[in-house]
Amino acid sequence: MGAGAGWQTRAMQYRRMPIEIESPEQLGYDTIDCNLSESSVSDLRLADLGLDLDLSELVLCYGDHLGDPELRASVAAGGEGIGADDVLVTPGAAAALFFLASSQLSAGDHAVVMRTNYATNIETPRAIGADISFLDLAFDDGYRIDLDRLASLIRPDTKLVSLTCPHNPTGSMLTRDELQSAVELVEASGAVLLVDETYRDLTHGDKLPLAASLSDRVVSVASMSKAYGLPGLRVGWAVTRDAALMEQLLAAKEQIVICGPTLDEAIAAKVLADSARILDPIIERNHRHLELVAAFMAGEPRMEWVAPRGGVVCFPRIAADVAVDVDRFYDVLLGEHATYVGAGHWFEADRRHMRVGYGWPTTDELERGLDNISRSLDAAT
Repeated sequence: MGAGAGWQTRAMQYRRMPIEIESPEQLGYDTIDCNLSESSVSDLRLADLGLDLDLSELVLCYGDHLGDPELRASVAAGGEGIGADDVLVTPGAAAALFFLASSQLSAGDHAVVMRTNYATNIETPRAIGADISFLDLAFDDGYRIDLDRLASLIRPDTKLVSLTCPHNPTGSMLTRDELQSAVELVEASGAVLLVDETYRDLTHGDKLPLAASLSDRVVSVASMSKAYGLPGLRVGWAVTRDAALMEQLLAAKEQIVICGPTLDEAIAAKVLADSARILDPIIERNHRHLELVAAFMAGEPRMEWVAPRGGVVCFPRIAADVAVDVDRFYDVLLGEHATYVGAGHWFEADRRHMRVGYGWPTTDELERGLDNISRSLDAAT
């Protein structure tokens, strides 16, 4: 085998994901009137944050490689027994997921990944060439985790177990006991447990503990993008009490980006230090919008769902007994009504499912978008 051929066998097999190819920013926001495809709260302007912020004296230098100390301290304050040195600031949660997968997995290594899921949680291990076993969540089970199934999937050679809570795209959550049981299963195996907690601050009730606070075999990942409406900051983090694992993640960050953007991290630090004030109106708005979605679902017999328990998305489906031309449904929804949802194939589910985001649109856009789903079903059934 020549050198070129050998290189090809080792290269990560990147491919563009449908969720990115068909994202609203790629499609063009000017083609969408009612955007129900987004998985975050509505994007905020810097002025919306109401921060007492003067950045004129900020030195735009290489920053602390772990991340802004004030920012790390605020993240650490969210978990019992977590210190600032247990936090690595990353360019968004996506980078944290990449650093973890690429530092823990090689081609052929075994991983267990929850599915459906945010595409990056699946695609990065796949691009590495990992041997993936999927822990599939089912509508008919209320998208609840099957702990017996999880236990059966974990092997002696399992390196990484990947869960998401609150879950994207369904909005489902683990209970406190289920999370603890998952932690114990992974501890016994010697693997690393990733818990993607991007929506933890938008739990519709009591929050679970920061997963990384439960064991040094756990890595918690989150960001400023989804709950705070600040994806343009490109600030996320990974949290782990395992010093050796943190050193690996830091090395991955240093070799890819060295450090984060000092400007973004300085703003994020101020936001997290004042998070209650900023989050309270976001949470109140999300609850109102979720009530609108619940009322729509109750009045639309052709649709069914599992009501979300966290986040800003849900994953309803066209009921199984409804005869529908699914392609025509999506064509009419966007082409005639300029309404966009996240089709099921974005998450390796069938296209009768759709992710509906209720945190990003205005109240009027959400109401009209939901009505347009019904009108599109009229045209396709």
